[in-house]
Amino acid sequence: MRIEAYTQVQQLYNTNKPAKVQGKTHASAADRIQISSIGKDIQIAKSAVAAAPDIREEVVAPIRSAVSDGTYQVSAASFAEKLMQRYEEIEGL
Repeated sequence: MRIEAYTQVQQLYNTNKPAKVQGKTHASAADRIQISSIGKDIQIAKSAVAAAPDIREEVVAPIRSAVSDGTYQVSAASFAEKLMQRYEEIEGL
């Protein structure tokens, strides 16, 4: 085993190491964001939906009082018709 050959190879690899490159700093560079008009419309729509109540009290109050009074009646034919319409909508997907 020849040690001098190893040191010669090692010297070759040590001399070819690249010097550290210093990154350029741009003090004037700044990040910017630009939102399209569609994005702005979506933001407006989301805020409008978030502001709207989840339950429409003007619709629910009469039904709630009829249920609590025991006077709320559901037509079996009407229920079956709406159930079939909903089934057909789901099947059409």
